Amino acid sequence: MNKSFKHLPKDKRKKIMLICDDIRVHSGVATVAKEIVCGTAHHFNWVNVGGAIKHPEAGKRLDISVSTNEQSNIEDSSVFIYAVHNYGTAQEINNIFQLEKPDAIMLITDPRYFQHIFNMEDQLRKLAPITYLNIWDDYPAPRYNQPYYEACDLLMGISKQTVNINKLVLKDCDNSKRVFKYIPHGLNEKELYPMSTTERSDAGFKTFQKSVLGSNDIDFTLFFNSRNIRRKAIPDTMMAFRSFLDSLPREKALKCRLLLHTELVTDHGTDLGKVAEYLFGEDYEECIVFSHKKVSRKELNYLYNLADCQILLTSNEGWGLTLTEAMLTGTPIIANTTGGMQDQMRFVDSKGKWFEPDADIPSNHRGTFKEHGEWAFPVYPTSRSIQGSPPTPYIYDDRCAWEDACDRIKELYSLSDEERRSRGVKGREWAISDEAGFTTTHQAQRVMEAFDELFEKWEPRETFEIVNATEHKGKFLNHKITY
Repeated sequence: MNKSFKHLPKDKRKKIMLICDDIRVHSGVATVAKEIVCGTAHHFNWVNVGGAIKHPEAGKRLDISVSTNEQSNIEDSSVFIYAVHNYGTAQEINNIFQLEKPDAIMLITDPRYFQHIFNMEDQLRKLAPITYLNIWDDYPAPRYNQPYYEACDLLMGISKQTVNINKLVLKDCDNSKRVFKYIPHGLNEKELYPMSTTERSDAGFKTFQKSVLGSNDIDFTLFFNSRNIRRKAIPDTMMAFRSFLDSLPREKALKCRLLLHTELVTDHGTDLGKVAEYLFGEDYEECIVFSHKKVSRKELNYLYNLADCQILLTSNEGWGLTLTEAMLTGTPIIANTTGGMQDQMRFVDSKGKWFEPDADIPSNHRGTFKEHGEWAFPVYPTSRSIQGSPPTPYIYDDRCAWEDACDRIKELYSLSDEERRSRGVKGREWAISDEAGFTTTHQAQRVMEAFDELFEKWEPRETFEIVNATEHKGKFLNHKITY
């Protein structure tokens, strides 16, 4: 982090109108948004148009400056929430905009939720820039997102892949005044950390470990922590683990656990209980453990610290926040090579640098580069099929083979506890470094730098624009299919 952002008096700060989930709720978007607000409250004033489905406080304007002061360790933050259903209506957004007169608008989440705002961009951008903290799971570069990206003055990509996608989609547009920035997810490294030997010997941790795993005499624990939805490929993870158990003598297999912190049954996923019954039966039923209850941040840190490895085989994944959590706790990761998960494995390109996607090699999901961080055990997709839906007509589905994942589990199991921990610690050291910067402090710093650069070059939108509606801008595909 190069630039220092000193505390600004409240009346000297720019005001940002943040439209996303209500930052008081516990969604992933809200968590990231809250960390950004609290980390920059000394530099910006914030107005959160806070959305929720059937928001119980819709219509209220709430002052949360006091609680923000406590978390940010300052005394004069200015943070207000306008509670709205979903993400508000066009009229509500316009009313709040006129009342608050923000210096910029910031959006977080899928662009299709903000169509009513993008439809107003011609009038909003005459007064304030629109900024977007965005992410996209996979290629081909989504030309169907071009109207959304083009309506933004600052595009902050959560993954390196997203930054490349933003640039590819807008390659044929006028980007002279547009700012592109890489701003990966950041988490609190003081809440998620490798526990010391003394902490691991504590009665509280031992009790927690036994309550979760059923025993403290466990040799190896593989941890999955995410939603039960199809793209997370949980049954493949279970298949890989069962095959791994079959490779061991029974007495050793019974000292291994697959811990799944997820919903047991969902309409968007499957009935994991039935999958477990089929795959593990009576022979290994104690080797698979389900954790359903919400946990505190302390208990979450416990879960990662009792694990020997975190696994995530998702076929589409914009970032993979549970990998970041694992790295901060010094836990090695097994991950499918797709989306933002590639960033966290730190693949090294032919020039010896951290892999940067471009039009020639937009992704490493073909295994172009095999050198990576010691904490990472990548699985490369064996199938890349084009999927889609009417709103998102085409996107790769990168599926890896469970047999390959099984090999990575075996590789990790073969290492000593000391070697696994050493590799995990190297992952944490890199995650909190200035190069990676997967911490709340780095994230806030990068957001402030991005906005300051934007404010220096932004110019209000022209009063009118002449558009030839019969022409399509640029090529339909502007990156390689085979690489």
